Amino acid sequence: MSGGARLSICATLATFLAACALLPLVDRSTWLPELAVLLVVQAAVGALARRVPLARPLTVAAQALVSLLLLTLLFAHEQAVAGFLPGPDAFQHFGAVLREGGEDVGRYAIPAPLTDGIRLMLVGGALVIGLLVDALAVTLRSAAPAGLPLLALYSVAGGLSEGGADWLWFLLAAGGYLLLLLAEGRDRLSQWGRVFGGAGRAPGGAAPVQDGGRGALAPVRTGRRIGAVALGLALVVPLALPTLDGGLLGPSGSGVRGGAGGGGTISAVNPLVSLQNSLNQPEDREVMTYRTNAEQTSDMYLRIVALDEFDGTSWRPSVRSIDDVPSPLPDPPGLGADVRRSEVRTTISAADWYAQDWLPMPYPATKVGIDGRWRFERVGRTLVGDHGQTTRGKTYTVDSLIVRPTPEQLAAAGTPPGDMIREFTKVPASLPDVVRTTALKVTEGASNDYERAVKLQDWFAVNGGFTYNTEVRAGSGSAAIARFLRQKEGFCVHFSFSMAAMARTLGIPARVAVGFTPGVPAGEGTYSVGLRDAHAWPELYFEGVGWTRFEPTPNRGTTPDYTVENSPDGSSSNPAAPTESASAAPASPAPSSSQSCSLAERKEGGCQGSSPAVVGGPPDEGAPVGTIVAVSLVALLVLVVPLLPMLWRRRVRAVRLGAAGRSDADAAARALAAWREVTDTAWDHGIGPDESETPRKAADRIVRVGELDREAADGVRRVAAAVEQVLYAPRPRPVSGLGEDVRRLYDGLHAHSSRSTRLRATFAPRSAVRVVWALGRRRDALVLGLRGRFGRLSRSARPNRQEG
Repeated sequence: MSGGARLSICATLATFLAACALLPLVDRSTWLPELAVLLVVQAAVGALARRVPLARPLTVAAQALVSLLLLTLLFAHEQAVAGFLPGPDAFQHFGAVLREGGEDVGRYAIPAPLTDGIRLMLVGGALVIGLLVDALAVTLRSAAPAGLPLLALYSVAGGLSEGGADWLWFLLAAGGYLLLLLAEGRDRLSQWGRVFGGAGRAPGGAAPVQDGGRGALAPVRTGRRIGAVALGLALVVPLALPTLDGGLLGPSGSGVRGGAGGGGTISAVNPLVSLQNSLNQPEDREVMTYRTNAEQTSDMYLRIVALDEFDGTSWRPSVRSIDDVPSPLPDPPGLGADVRRSEVRTTISAADWYAQDWLPMPYPATKVGIDGRWRFERVGRTLVGDHGQTTRGKTYTVDSLIVRPTPEQLAAAGTPPGDMIREFTKVPASLPDVVRTTALKVTEGASNDYERAVKLQDWFAVNGGFTYNTEVRAGSGSAAIARFLRQKEGFCVHFSFSMAAMARTLGIPARVAVGFTPGVPAGEGTYSVGLRDAHAWPELYFEGVGWTRFEPTPNRGTTPDYTVENSPDGSSSNPAAPTESASAAPASPAPSSSQSCSLAERKEGGCQGSSPAVVGGPPDEGAPVGTIVAVSLVALLVLVVPLLPMLWRRRVRAVRLGAAGRSDADAAARALAAWREVTDTAWDHGIGPDESETPRKAADRIVRVGELDREAADGVRRVAAAVEQVLYAPRPRPVSGLGEDVRRLYDGLHAHSSRSTRLRATFAPRSAVRVVWALGRRRDALVLGLRGRFGRLSRSARPNRQEG
């Protein structure tokens, strides 16, 4: 098998193996055999075009054309001419199917149904990747850059898929790429012969002796071993590194790190991007439903996790140890016996698509009944799935407390324990001074931490001039908090993170909780929680009450009763309540989602109307997928086409200076290739070729006009002398170092040329006109060949006449 055929097979196989990573994204795999057939046909067309041979751009164009015809036959045969020739109707149909595919991607959870739109995106996208891989690895003979489109294909699948088989898809994709690299290495090695190692040759010097009779050259075996070791490290090393997750609110969170026994830790994640994406979803998909015996659900926040570590860059949950889930759960920290409370039971059912590692539940939970592998983190009082355990389709029961402290109890709270103050009032050195000075200014006149907390809540939610907007730039670090305080526009993440940071600067222990607001009634005693109910809120610690929820975000959730004035005349009815700026904000009568959104509509992905949580236009304002693809292709052409002469020139230079072998029989080819590169390099720098001159005279002219230094001039003359040997000597001797001589010429001409000449030599080399000349010669040869063939056919068709 030739090297080109081997490369073509390996390129096709590498694309197919990388495309296997897309299998978990859809519920059926019938698209994969279709892709395999199309990839094989695409590769066969490329192999035939290279065997003709066609120019490289024409080879790629032929493959692209055949791929388009195949896609037309597969997806738009009813709109096509003769069933496979694409016309305006076919392209319009492609655009419509792609738009539907884009809508299906946003509508369905993974694994999504294999609709026509998703099927076209899978097959067409993988086929485009296959074309790029074949063009780079086989047509251009550069297998290493072919890893970029393969990586793009795998990254799409790896970023969206979930489950325990991710290592298998990586192994397949990496194995295919490694196989492609090995095939290219073997092809290059076969051209150069045995360069490394010390194996001898067979008698007569005809062929290298194989080591040990095993058939593979030592460098090939070494390369295989290195590739196997590299692939093994690529599989093992990521297991020891932190993972990149989609956040807390998306389809999957982050799980337990450590053993399955009594220990282990929780890995830290940042839910900011996931929360903003959830709030801006065009469809309010139902995340879960629940039933509860609570008299009112305004305090039924479904808390997922608490973010208690602020390093100046982001808020995240601390890496803490976890244990088996106790029954019942330990008492909430800091909650005194004199605080009024009531225990409620809530039964929660998570959607089949919602695979969250942390368990959403009311705070503080006292008992949890759920099947599966779950662990308990004591400080945050959260349950986290153990090594792949998620909430997908789970139904579980949570007993929890509804704590109703009075303003007097909060105002009379004692000093928190020392460890609580040390851990939960810590702020980074990078936090701007404006955060503390603003907090002091806002809470001026407050006599205790409770009054300070209510003043902060009031300032954000009522009288600070803030605007709720989910479209602003996300950010949770020190700079983002300072920017939010200055611009006064953001969503729940900005409000909660900023209030928690300001509370910490005042010495109040604070953290941020992430989860969902109570949702909306769905009939028959059931409540529905959707993606747009995603929320973040601050929790402040008061000794004797414990961690206490506050609501600084306007138009979201409900304002806690213990922060609202109850006196009819608006004046405080108790001495411990806040004085001037006590919260006058009424409790929000409705949670974040529309009350008119029914349970059935949420299950079907309805409720697309504008929600108070979403600021922006309707969901169909985006550009169609077909338009985006067309604009992207035009932009790619605008960027790449001007660079084609430079890329062609560099490729030709690399082939001329490194293509030939090392035997005496290759001396003529090496010398002639080096001389062609000398004349073209001089031509690119403004010294045109003169075919009437001998190599020696041409070299003298290049040295004189180019004003070369002695080293570069000697190099040009050595190349000219080598060419004269080829032309005139009966047995030309091999000359070493011709490539270095050509490179010295390039450096010398570049150094003595003007900036405009250097730029033209790099980006618009004059010698690139040889491509046009070569195409013209091939066209003339093709025309002559066709004329000769038709002439022979016409002569053979004439009747034989015999003269009488």
